Amino acid sequence: MPADQDPYNATVISKDLIHETLGVFRVAYDEGEPQDFEPGQFTNLALVAPPEVVAADAALAEQGERRRPARVKLVRRAYSIASPPREKRWLEFYIVSVDQGALTPSLFNLGIGDRLFMDPKIKGHFTLHDVPAGKRLVTVSTGTGLAPFLSMYQQYRDLPGRFEQFVFIHGVRVEEDLGYRAMLEKLTHDDPRVVYIPAVTRAPEGSSFTGYRGRVTTLFSDGAYQSITGCKLNPETDHVFLCGNPAMIDQLEKELVERDGFVVKSPRQKDGNLHFERYW
Repeated sequence: MPADQDPYNATVISKDLIHETLGVFRVAYDEGEPQDFEPGQFTNLALVAPPEVVAADAALAEQGERRRPARVKLVRRAYSIASPPREKRWLEFYIVSVDQGALTPSLFNLGIGDRLFMDPKIKGHFTLHDVPAGKRLVTVSTGTGLAPFLSMYQQYRDLPGRFEQFVFIHGVRVEEDLGYRAMLEKLTHDDPRVVYIPAVTRAPEGSSFTGYRGRVTTLFSDGAYQSITGCKLNPETDHVFLCGNPAMIDQLEKELVERDGFVVKSPRQKDGNLHFERYW
């Protein structure tokens, strides 16, 4: 993009910090509405690269035989969309700030009314597209991997028969990282199909936390999942979705396939009932 062209096309219209390094951002395009998309898909957010990155890029260009024209360099990262497609005014993102990250510290410095780039293209295959209606949806996330499941539930909650039950299993290190907790606890009271299982690995002894203490990977092996939900995982009735830490995904993929008989969904196995998306 030429240096004299404004690279930004969107504005932060809401910023709700859960704590200083975890927050919910709503971003609206300056013109028009988001394209139609399926819950579970993602897009890119971007900001102009810091001066030191631009300088390094220019230095590399000068080493070549021909100097490239000055251009705006954007730092981009992909984020799953937490809002449902029926919301046409903005896109919502659940974001954690990464120490020494190339983008997130700058994102967290933005305020309401500040501008950024939001890719008009929304893509991804981590959706309910091939999941038959009437299934039990068991979603397992760590950290901000919760985002695509919020979009899925909100889009389809009013569609009769789309799912039998929607289970949110959300694993974090400390209780303060349980974003959307109040919303999900309210849903368990308002919608009998919703089960919310917060899991914390570093809850101090004697704390008031009443959720599951441990990793989400042990929920299915120590009997806790069946005890909480009243149901045993069943590949005939359930579709399991995993999103977040790759180590969590690798472990649960192995266990759910070998122990419980789930089949990984793939381009060759479109009727698979185990779906996953890694965040890094």
